[in-house]
Amino acid sequence: MRLRYLLILAVSLLFAAPAEAQFNKLLKKASEQADAVLKGKNPLSEEEIGRGLKEALNQGVSKAVTSLAAENGYYGSPYKILLPEEAQKVITKVSVLPGLGNVEQDLTERINRAAELAASKAGPIFVDAIKGLTIRDAMNLLLGEQDAATRYLESNTALPLAGEFQPVIKEALDEVNATDIWKKAVIAYNKLPFVKKTDPELDRYVTERALEGMFGLVEVKESELRQNPALRNTDLLRKVFARQDKE
Repeated sequence: MRLRYLLILAVSLLFAAPAEAQFNKLLKKASEQADAVLKGKNPLSEEEIGRGLKEALNQGVSKAVTSLAAENGYYGSPYKILLPEEAQKVITKVSVLPGLGNVEQDLTERINRAAELAASKAGPIFVDAIKGLTIRDAMNLLLGEQDAATRYLESNTALPLAGEFQPVIKEALDEVNATDIWKKAVIAYNKLPFVKKTDPELDRYVTERALEGMFGLVEVKESELRQNPALRNTDLLRKVFARQDKE
């Protein structure tokens, strides 16, 4: 009798083991899902990630453009545009001539004013460029380096943006009389004996430096958004960057 009981018990346990294992597996899965809900770890759709990254880039670009387009946005910031090396040679020679004593300060201020004017007019170009970001790109950028989105934007838009930006810069340089001042300095320089004639393209140089500053500030804004949850001011941004925080 005792042997029969032991056999029945053994068979019962044998058949019960898989059921118990399956139950434990389901229980663990349910627990993990509940934990994910409580901690906001629900998986994001690719569409949400794409929209979140575009929203973040739009915010960064908007803040960068607004900041740099303001008075002293370039001139009074770490992104201040200094004169090119060729111009420094010209300035050094001509600053001792009558009427050209303050040419360096004057010209530096004016090229930065030109960049500020251009920034206010060229902002929509950056915003339109963000629309080209694909969903697949967005996933890679979300989990990439701290400046991944900025570098993507820069590598895919720098050349076309420069093409759109430079005419605005040229117009702005003319508007603030920087071109006339530069030409006056170059003419005076080229009349000096024993100097190599020069005439660097001021509009192209200012365009390059202006875009460099713009992307630099966008990078700062991206890094802040990645590192500081308090700056994520929409539900979508909080959800998308919470995914990054887990990685």
